[in-house]
Amino acid sequence: MLGKLKTVFFFPVASYFKFFAQIRLRRWNPKIIVITGSSGKTTLLHLVEAQIQNKAKYSHHANSAMGIPFDILGLSRNSLQASEWLSLFLLTPVRAFSKPFLEKIYVVEADADRPDEAKFLARFLHPDVTIWLNVGRTHSLNFENLTPDKFPTVDEAIAYEFGHFLENTKSLVIINSDSDLITNQLKRTTTKIVKVEIADLKEYILNKNSTEFAVDQKRYKFNNLLPREIFYSIKAVLELLSYLKIKPDESFSKFQIPPGRSSILQGIKNTTIIDSSYNASLGSMNALISLFKNYPAKEKWVVLGDMLEQGKFAKEEHEKLADAILALNPDKIILVGNLVSLYTYPKLKTIITDGNKIKAFDKLKDVLDYLLNNLKGEETILFKGSQSIMLDGVIEKLLQNKSDADKLCRTGNYWTTKRAQKLL
Repeated sequence: MLGKLKTVFFFPVASYFKFFAQIRLRRWNPKIIVITGSSGKTTLLHLVEAQIQNKAKYSHHANSAMGIPFDILGLSRNSLQASEWLSLFLLTPVRAFSKPFLEKIYVVEADADRPDEAKFLARFLHPDVTIWLNVGRTHSLNFENLTPDKFPTVDEAIAYEFGHFLENTKSLVIINSDSDLITNQLKRTTTKIVKVEIADLKEYILNKNSTEFAVDQKRYKFNNLLPREIFYSIKAVLELLSYLKIKPDESFSKFQIPPGRSSILQGIKNTTIIDSSYNASLGSMNALISLFKNYPAKEKWVVLGDMLEQGKFAKEEHEKLADAILALNPDKIILVGNLVSLYTYPKLKTIITDGNKIKAFDKLKDVLDYLLNNLKGEETILFKGSQSIMLDGVIEKLLQNKSDADKLCRTGNYWTTKRAQKLL
């Protein structure tokens, strides 16, 4: 019942904040750059920030129809309690007429978790530049009712929603031309189009603690683990800098990978933890599993959780996940969650007969207990799953240096308490 009420009132409430945010946005009048797509938006935003730095304001931790107006108004939810809303409603008109930000560029991460959200944001922001690099079934559950009457497939429904940004972009769109779902939406824009394609990637090298990309006769080295697909983001950033007439820092020396996106952490017993626990869709799962396949390590373990909000595609997507795991062939497979247990585990068991190689659990506490009792030392462990699975709770207990908990994707007292509850 509460969930239905939130759905019904989401856009009316968001419209209240948008109305006043629009006042401040017009008074500010920055050049607006929208970063959108099903996944990888935050990493791309950080790549842009590494180049533009303090020339721009960035919508960190805000990407929704509610969050972006909040960001423009300088509002935030601190306690995440319902009681906060009254003060936010009362403060909003005041913030609309507060002094505009000084930066002349606004870089916005914009999502489309539900039908009409991209339309809502695109008509609100009217971006100068849109960067759109992928389409996936991250929130397909919310788009199911649009098929087959309005769209042949849920993928096309999601792509059409993102396409509203193309319609409302004024100067430049930068897109992944290897995606038919994206290129099919290009007819909706009359502005300049720059296409990025994987053929422009000349070489990809994955080392133990770094990644190299060869692009346009230049090499870009990052002291992070980045999947091959990040090439699209690197190339898009270079195209954006060309448009802005900003000389690139070819070292990307200011780049810091967002927490929970293939971060390397030191675990107990001299283990290596690759923390990609922020979120999961099949596309991001495949990207990280592919990275892990090429990662130099003696013994590889994976701890994988459910991919949520897949709706009627849950079975199909989780069975495809099993195929990716089989191609990786790790030394140990640990699954946690209802969906991986129901769909991924049975398919894996038809091929893997060794009961010691694959384990499936319902509770995070059982995963933690298994790891504590079975890690011998020197293993490299990849963690990935949807946010609400909260695999970072397990990671926190496995850290060699407890201060590294500050590097997890969700920090603060609220999330520390939530993680502890999940481990009960």
